[in-house]
Amino acid sequence: MDDRTYTADAEPGDTVTVAGWVHEVRDLGGIAFLILRDTTGKIQVKFEKDEMDDDLVETGLNVHRESVISVTGDVEEEPRAPTGVEVTPASVDVISEADPELPLDPSGKVDAELSTRLDNRTLDLRKDEVKAIFEIRAEVLRAVREQFRELGCTEINTPKIVATGTEGGTELFPITYFGQEAFMNQSPQLFKQLMVGSGLERVFEIGPIFRAEEHNTPRHLNEATSIDFESAFADHTEAMDACEAVVKAAYEAVEANCQDALEALDLADEFEAPDGEFPRLTYEEAIERINATGELDEPLVWGDDLPTEGEHALGQDVGEHYFITDWPSEIKPFYIMDKDDEVSTGFDMMHPSMELVSGGAREHRYDHLVEGFEQQGLDPEAFDYYTKMFKYGMPPHAGWGLGGERLIMTMLGLGNIREAVLFPRDRQRLSP
Repeated sequence: MDDRTYTADAEPGDTVTVAGWVHEVRDLGGIAFLILRDTTGKIQVKFEKDEMDDDLVETGLNVHRESVISVTGDVEEEPRAPTGVEVTPASVDVISEADPELPLDPSGKVDAELSTRLDNRTLDLRKDEVKAIFEIRAEVLRAVREQFRELGCTEINTPKIVATGTEGGTELFPITYFGQEAFMNQSPQLFKQLMVGSGLERVFEIGPIFRAEEHNTPRHLNEATSIDFESAFADHTEAMDACEAVVKAAYEAVEANCQDALEALDLADEFEAPDGEFPRLTYEEAIERINATGELDEPLVWGDDLPTEGEHALGQDVGEHYFITDWPSEIKPFYIMDKDDEVSTGFDMMHPSMELVSGGAREHRYDHLVEGFEQQGLDPEAFDYYTKMFKYGMPPHAGWGLGGERLIMTMLGLGNIREAVLFPRDRQRLSP
């Protein structure tokens, strides 16, 4: 529609054609109002019954909510209208009639269960507060990409169909690939490491990952978006610096550019980008602080992974984003470089409510890498495409992976990670 005007651009004195969805119709007797909604907002359309053609009035007032219409008419100032202006229609064209029985109410006056919302995602995103989540998500990804470029990174795209999993045969979705067994990739980890040994040196990727975990929690997905970084000639501390810069850039961009979306989510007054450096606690300090809270039935000891209730207790104690460093070697993957026999260079970056990032310096020495495979019960031969490149001059390197949906979930205080995904995939949901 070349002659279409967005509702936000309609000014008194203009003759416009606006198009969008019927948000609601209010019939007050001699006068009636139709609220039309498009991506920029809403505008009031006024029907004065005695002064208008009967067919025009009938068309405007009998159309069902959420039908798509276009309205041509004059814009007039009206302080009592929701946006201070209204359109007096010369014509109303019903482009696509909606069924009168809607599975959910896009006006938000009637709440719907999350499962109903996800089953009808197109309708769900017509609500301002839901659309706002994805406007913010888009801004986060834009800002993250920009920050990676400022860090000197090249964006890459790695395969999502692979012959072997990043961490072996567990938690993999098998598929048939021209008669061969293949898998959906759990992570770009091995491929991004191969790239730092190439002429690119410093890379990032934003893409899907697939994990066949049988979780059914508000913070787990089986298809997620991973934001990955890898850099040659960097150690784990420099990787943490890059991680902090990327997360801060995401928050700062949302604070600067998404005030309307934050307003729709009732977050405008409280949203604030992190300020100052993120605290860095060693694993040993972390378990000591968790134990000191008294929140766990049994105290943690060296070598334990952190349970969810432990993460929450520590997060409340720290009160901001923070890193946990110097994890035990035995509970980190084979590709993480060790500082000594007990302590690795592995780190996690945490929001007070959950883990967001896992990373560390990588083992770049061929013999040590193969030994790490064997220690974790993996066959190095199955990963020959990866390990052999470490024979040809692999620089020291470090990196991390950040859960995109977890970043959005924690940033906006969402109750369920599925709210940060257009069409989530979990144990129960394969459609839409």
